[in-house]
Parts: sequence; structure tokens; C-alpha cells
Amino acid sequence: MQGKPFSKVCVIGAGVMGSGIAAHLANARIPVLLLDIVPPKAEEGEDTSSIAFKNKFSQGGFNKAKKAKPAAFLSKNEWSYVEVGNLDDDLEKVKECDWVIEVVIENLGIKQKLFEKLEGVVHDEAIVSSNTSGMSIKGMLEGRSDSFKERFLVTHFFNPVRYLHLLELVAGETTRQDVMDRVAWFGEDILGKGIVYGKDTTNFVANRIGVYGMMKTMEVMMEEGYSIEEVDAVFGPNSGRPKSAVFRTADVVGLDTFVHVAQNCYDNLEHDEEHAIFKAPAIMAALVEKGWLGSKSKQGFYKKEGKEILALDVAKFKESGELDYKAKEKVRYDSLGAVRKMGSTEEKLASLFGADDRASSLFWKVSGATAAYAARRLGEIADDIVQIDNGMKWGFGWDMGPFESWDAMGVKASVERMQKDGIDVPAWVTDMLAAGRESFYATDDNGNRTYWDRDAKEAKLVPTSEKEMTFKKLKANKDNVVKGLYSASLVDLGDRVLAAEFHGTPVNALDADVIEVLNTGMDLCEAGEYDAFVIANDAENFCVGANILMIMMGIQSEDFDTLNKTVADFQKTMQRLKYSHIPTVAAPFGLTLGGGAEVAMWCNKIRAHAELYMGLVEVGVGLLPGAGGNIEMLARTLENVVDDAGYPIEKQLQRVFENIAMAKVATSAEEARDKLFLSSSDNVTLNRRHLLYAAKQDALGMVKSGWRPPHKRTYRLPGKSALATFEMVVKSMQDGNFISEHDALIALKIAKVLTGGDTSPRVKVSEDTLLDLEREAFVELCKEPKTLERIGHMLQHNKPLRN
Repeated sequence: MQGKPFSKVCVIGAGVMGSGIAAHLANARIPVLLLDIVPPKAEEGEDTSSIAFKNKFSQGGFNKAKKAKPAAFLSKNEWSYVEVGNLDDDLEKVKECDWVIEVVIENLGIKQKLFEKLEGVVHDEAIVSSNTSGMSIKGMLEGRSDSFKERFLVTHFFNPVRYLHLLELVAGETTRQDVMDRVAWFGEDILGKGIVYGKDTTNFVANRIGVYGMMKTMEVMMEEGYSIEEVDAVFGPNSGRPKSAVFRTADVVGLDTFVHVAQNCYDNLEHDEEHAIFKAPAIMAALVEKGWLGSKSKQGFYKKEGKEILALDVAKFKESGELDYKAKEKVRYDSLGAVRKMGSTEEKLASLFGADDRASSLFWKVSGATAAYAARRLGEIADDIVQIDNGMKWGFGWDMGPFESWDAMGVKASVERMQKDGIDVPAWVTDMLAAGRESFYATDDNGNRTYWDRDAKEAKLVPTSEKEMTFKKLKANKDNVVKGLYSASLVDLGDRVLAAEFHGTPVNALDADVIEVLNTGMDLCEAGEYDAFVIANDAENFCVGANILMIMMGIQSEDFDTLNKTVADFQKTMQRLKYSHIPTVAAPFGLTLGGGAEVAMWCNKIRAHAELYMGLVEVGVGLLPGAGGNIEMLARTLENVVDDAGYPIEKQLQRVFENIAMAKVATSAEEARDKLFLSSSDNVTLNRRHLLYAAKQDALGMVKSGWRPPHKRTYRLPGKSALATFEMVVKSMQDGNFISEHDALIALKIAKVLTGGDTSPRVKVSEDTLLDLEREAFVELCKEPKTLERIGHMLQHNKPLRN
């Protein structure tokens, strides 16, 4: 559904959250007015009548957002979309805004006074929302008109706003449906958020379940004598949770913030059967009292001393009440060792549920209680299980929500265990089992996902947009799988669009299967069976490059002829993607490195996710890009350069050289555009779940508009004269110990390719000649012992060796 966009948005409150929301609106290229109060008092020497003083809070928040780590903005280019001001001088400017988001202190009286002011300013159709994390809508709107109430809702973003997918929407008693629909469409399609609909209850959906889970974890930890390290070993990637697990996450959020959210539950949820658990435990209260608040104070549950990470000594606190740290210990249990070898989170959860050791016991006591608690909250905080599961996945980074996790453990077996352990299982769950439904979710014959609706007592389709295309769902219909190999598949996207999906390893490394699938796909397209070709996947990252283990094996066997042929085949495949009469579109996201970046850049168009971490990083394994990466970067840099033998291009070459030789990686799609990994005509999508659909639409648009392939490119390059300059620069860096001898060797081979070898600006160099130079340099570097050392180190330690 195409909704009505907002032409300008006002954010009131320039703290971390408000400035983060403003930054993300700017990322979507929406003009933002960021307002805050005038400082109540001046410091010595400040002119209270100056704009600088009056805008001190708003400008300060904006400045912090510009310097935030992780970055709040996709690039510096988005800064221009933010205008700062203050509530005394600039309130009238709110009339220009279609949406006003309140992000002020969680104080009911302050919010009520602000809404009273806004009602006299906003235009008749302007929507007003609060980013409160759990205050009552009814209380905030006391004294407001019916019209204002109809256009009011809660829009609860999660911090950091750019990175966390969740946006909770909560309607008031009289909020108009068209208001909810407009904000939901805008949040999902324009801001790239996942929408969860909550109810007007304390802490809404995700924080209600997330805080309970955290407090339950701490309760079990203290009662059973678990260490910080044990808890985080269980509730990190081993159970499908973020690497920051429980206590590193708490440190990042801030322990004072977490205690405030928990206290809000404790103060307002007296009816909750688990009310007592929301009271901050003694260890957390002691940390807050001592000012050990986590990352902001450089110590909390963890503390870094030099290069060593220390963990809070829970056992010592239990014995003496004293807060102290100890060396972080490694955690080893059979159950955890088993799940580390498993690929899917579903397998991991089932394994932990079925295991019998100290780690699996902790997993069950927390997970079982949390799942049952979520089931008891259904109807109170949200109308269906999908909202709760999505809230935990998108707001807390869980791979699977509580009901999906329950399915993985086995609903029948886990319910029996809950009942044995005295955990209160709501009747609707046992009724579901009695009705013959054995899981909360299932997939029908058409690949559609269903969920159990508590109130209707039947299965319903999980609501999805047509834009939420996934290979998992497409491949549920086996007729859509055109070709399937271990590392890659060809999948029919419909409408005569074919897709290549990479899936062989967690990092989607490129190998012979990928080359075969790409060429088979192009064969089918060029034979007239399909009109366009898309390259994408459902994984966490698009592709981190070539399979360096295979390269290492080729080097060790000294089979350089085969290695040369493999690189040549890869190069030819890239050229085919560029010059075929069938349009090709790549949909990169996440880590898109080395060969993955080359595949994307050699396609005719890129549709990137905003969170794109893209770069040519081959120097880290002692190589240079070998699948046309040097040439494609050269082409992008020289695209608009005057075709004249006398035109100097040394500065452009230096830019390309630095990108490749220094292995620069863009940290967003817009930064990738600045670094020329994306072209000016490539597109960016903020919603990862819409990326495959958008790439398909790009491909169809190219077909419908009469796509024609580009001409094969030739280049005027300076040759040996420019290479000599690069040699001087590289030597000076080596002499200054900025780079190693092997770094220098790689850099000079990159420079030789970029300058064209034995040529001059009077002669145009063909792309094939440059690819030959690139391939020759790649194979020569493979023969270097230090390259083999770098590859081995990367495989063993997952980080580069600068030898």
C-alpha cells in the first residue's frame, strides 16, 4: 500500500533518543526540525540572548549525533536535512510539520504542558506522537481536545534508532485508524522499520518481555550461583541471542536506564503475578549507587583494564556485599560445545532443552519461565503472538521470539516440563494442544506461515506485505527452484525474473558452485526463458569474498595453472554480468567484501540495503582484487573524466589506489556511494525485509524501459610515468614503517594494474588487457610465502596479519 508521506517532521527533545530519531529521519531524506528547551541557566560568559545559547541543547544533541558511535547518520550528506531550534523562538515553525514526535523527559506534567502548547500550533491534520517507553496515553492527553486525541499515538523507537529495526505503535482510545495506517506505512516503507502493534500498557511489548527476561535471568543467577560469564555464554549466540548477550547489553544500555525501566514496571504492574521480579536486585542497585553504570562510566557488569576484560564477581558480592571484579573466565559445558557446531537457532534451542548439565539448566529455567510469561501477557500487551515475537527479534536482537523458541523446544514436551516445575501455563496453550495443533507456528503447502490465534482458536496467516520476499518462502514451492547446488541456487522470482542465491556457508564465500550457478542463470536468461537476473540471498551477510581455503589449497599444491584458469573464469563471469543484453541487479547488504563487492559492482545495477559494509579487502590476505575489482573501481572513478590524452588523472588514480591498497570499507550504503562502490544511479532501501522485492522491481523496470547493455570500456592511462610516482610514495611509507615489505609489494602490483602497465595516455587500453594484468598480479602474489601466511592467519584467527 502506498501511503501519504510526511513532508517535514518535528522532533522535540534533542537527547540521545530524540537526536537519534532526527538522524534516522534524515537518513530517509525527510527534513527534520529538531527542537529543545532554552537552557534554564547560563554558564559564565554566555550571552543568554544569542541564538547559540538558546539553541545550545538542540545544537548539542545534533552535534553528538554527528559524532555518535555507532554512527547515527548514514553519511555526512544527511546532516543538511536537520534544522535545529528552540521552543521559545521556533515553536511557530511546527506549523510546517505534518508529524511531531515528542521525546522529552519521562515526566507526565512536562509532557502534558508540551502537548497543550502544541495543540495551539500544529495544523489540523498534523499527527502528534510520543516516544515514551511506557507512560499512559490517557494520562498524557488529559485536557486535550477530541481532534488532538484522534491524531495522537505512541511511536516507540528503540535505541540506537538507525540499527534497531523495531518501531512499536500504540493507539489511544480514540486514535483514528487512518492515522495509525499512515504512520505504520511510513515507518515500514520509508524509515525501514518493523512495526509491532502494542497496547497502552506499561512498557508496551518488547520492554515488558525483555525486562522480565533480564530480571528472571538475574534471579536465577543469584539463587543458583551462576557467574556473569556463564549467563552470557548461554544467552548469547549459543541460544540465538546477540553477541552482547545479557550483561554486555545491559552495560551498553546503561544500568541506570535499565533500573528505571524495571522500576516503571514495579511501580505500575501491581496486578502482574510476577510483580516482585521487577524490583531491581541488590547487585544492580549497588552498581547504580556506586556509579558503575556500564559503558558510559567505563565499568558495570564488565570492566576493561588495558587489554584484559574483567567480569563482576557475583560470588564475592553474595558473600560480602562487596562489588569487585575478577579475570573473565572461559565457560565450558558439553551442551554449549554441542550447539556451537550447529547451524540453525532452532537446532540449538532444541539441543539445549534436551541436554542435562549446568548450562542447559540455566537455559531452561529462564527460557521456560519467559515463554510462559509471554503467553500469559497475550491480550494484555498485544493481540497476537506475532507481535510479541517480532518485538523481541527486532528490538532485542533475538533470532527467534519466545513463541518461536517454544516451538523449537517442542511445545508438548516443554509444557509437561513447565507443569512439573510449577510454571503457570495459561489454558489457551493447553487448549491449542488439545485441539491438535502441536506448534504456535506452521507452514502450509504453499509456503505460507501460519500462527495460532488464541481468541479465534484457529490458525491464521502471519500477516506479511508483498514486499517481504524471501528465498525461504519461495523455495518452499519446489517448482521455484531452477537449480540447486551446495553453495548457490537459481530461484524463479516470478514475472520472468530469475535470481541467484548464495547460501553455502555462513559467510557465503564464492566458489566453483557460485560461478556455475551465475553462468547457468545467464544461459537461461540469454536463451529467452527469463528477462532479468537478480543476485541476492536471505543470510546475515551478502558475501565476504572468495573461498580462501580453496585458494590456500591451490597455493599449497602449487597448481597455479588451475588457479589462473579459475580467476580467468571468474573475470569472464563478471564481464558477462556487465555486458549481457539481459539486465542484472545485485542486492547487497551487511558484509559485502572482496569478491562479494566485485560481483555486486559488475552487475548493471545495485539495490543495496542501507546497512551495507562494502569494500575490496583482499590485501588483508596478501592479494589484490582478482575478479575485476580494480578495473570496475577504475571505471567508476574515470566515468566523467575528459577523454583527452593530456588530461591529468593522477588524483583520480590515487583515490582508487587508496580505496584498494588500504582496504577501505564503507560503513553504510551512502558511504559506499561516496567511496564509489555504488554509483549515482544505484538505489538504497532502508528496510532489509523489502530488499529482494525492490531488486526485482528494479530489474523489471530496466526490462520495461528497454534495457541496453553498456559499451565495452577502454581507458587512457598514464602507464610507467605514473607508476614511478606510486613507487616513490610506497617506498616512503615503507621506509617510515607505515607498511610492511609485503604490503608494499601488493600496493605496487595494484598500482601497475591501475596505471595500465606498459602504456601511455595516447593509447587506449582495453578492459581485457587490464583484466590480464590483474590476473597476472593475483597469481604472482599467490606464489609469495607471506601471502600464504596471511591466508592461514585469516582462516585461523578471522583477522588480518600484517607480516
